[in-house]
Amino acid sequence: MKLVVQVPCLNEEATLATVLEAIPTQIDGIDEIEVQVIDDGSTDATAAIAAAHGAVVIRHTRTMGLAQSFRDGVEAALARGADIVVNTDGDNQYPQERIGDLVAPILAGTAEIVIGDRQTHQIAHFSPFKKRMQRFGSWVVNKAAGTRLPDAASGFRAYSRFALYRLNILTRFSYTMETIIQAGDKRLAITSVPIDTNPKTRESRLFANMGEHMWRSAQAIMRSSVMYRPWPLFASLAGILGFVGLIPFVRYAILVMIGDHGNHLQSLILGTTLLVAAALCLALGVISDLLKSNRILAEQQLERLKEQQYGPAVSAADRAAGR
Repeated sequence: MKLVVQVPCLNEEATLATVLEAIPTQIDGIDEIEVQVIDDGSTDATAAIAAAHGAVVIRHTRTMGLAQSFRDGVEAALARGADIVVNTDGDNQYPQERIGDLVAPILAGTAEIVIGDRQTHQIAHFSPFKKRMQRFGSWVVNKAAGTRLPDAASGFRAYSRFALYRLNILTRFSYTMETIIQAGDKRLAITSVPIDTNPKTRESRLFANMGEHMWRSAQAIMRSSVMYRPWPLFASLAGILGFVGLIPFVRYAILVMIGDHGNHLQSLILGTTLLVAAALCLALGVISDLLKSNRILAEQQLERLKEQQYGPAVSAADRAAGR
C-alpha cells in the first residue's frame, strides 16, 4: 500500500520545511510513503527546499492555480503507483501528524474520501462572520451533494485510488467544492475526521477578501450542480417560476368572478412571462439531463483508460474484505 502526500505550493519558503519535516515517515497499514511538492510557479526557494527534503518536485513555469496543481499532482501520484493520495497545504495550516488518522477510514474500508474537519467555530483568527459563512457554505455544498460534512472547504484530504479514478476536476478556482459534489453524485463513500489547525502564518492567496471567496465559491457550486445534478435544479426553478406565474392568473380569475373587469393586462403579461420561463427551465432540465447521460458514458470510458494507464483500482470496502 503506497501513500503519496502532495503539497501544492506558491512561494512557501517560510513554512515548507516545517510542513515536510512534520509529515510521518511510518503509518500502520502503509508500506511506502512518498512526498511530492507541486511548485505552482514560485519565485522563491520553494522548489529548492522541497528537493533538499527529498520530495519529488513538480514545477509549473507560471502560476496555474490550486485546482490545476491538485490535478497535476494526482496524475503524477497515480503514475508512481499511489494507492492513497493525501493533499495538504504548504502554509502549515494543517497538522501533518494527523495524516495517519486521515487515511485510517480508507484503510478500514469505510470511506473512499476523508476530509479533515477544521472545526472552524473554534479557529481564533476566523471572524464571527467568516465562521457563519463557512457553516453556510458547507450547508449549501451538502445540500447539493447529499452529504453531511461539517467543513466542505477544508483542503486537508485523503483520496483512494478508486475515488481518484472517478473524479474529474474541471474548475480553475478550487477543487474542494467540486470534488464533494461529484463524490455525492457518484455515491462515493465520504467522511470527515476532526482536527485542530496550526496558528495562521499568512493570508490566503486564493482570494483577496471574503466577498471574492463567497462569489467564486458560489460559482463553483452552481456550475458543479448544473453539471452533476441538473434535473433537480432546473425542476425546482421551474416549479417556483410556475407557481409564481400562476398567481396573476388566479388573481385575475377571482377578480372577474367578483365583477371587477378592469384592465389587468400587465399582471397577465407578467404571469405569462413567468410561465414561459418555467417551461424553458423544464426544457433546459431535460436537455441537461441528457447531456449528463452522455458525460457519464464519457467518464466511464475515461475510468477504463486510467485503469489501463495506472493499473486497476479496488474499492476500499473490497480491499478491506480481501476481495
